[in-house]
Amino acid sequence: MDASAAKFIGAGLAAIGMIGSGIGVGNIWSNLIAAVGRNPAAKANVELYGWIGFAVTEAIALFALVVALMVLFA
Repeated sequence: MDASAAKFIGAGLAAIGMIGSGIGVGNIWSNLIAAVGRNPAAKANVELYGWIGFAVTEAIALFALVVALMVLFA
């Protein structure tokens, strides 16, 4: 196998982590909307945890992207 082909395969495998992050972000926002719809008075408390969960999940996607780019260009 050629080294450049192995780099492309490795970068593609490393980018799989972004799929899980996209699913996680969708779950976070859908559950946040459902929680606020059930109890609008708790919006301030629930929204904070929604943003924290969103930030952590997006950080995982960025880490996966950085690893994929390191594999591809290093």
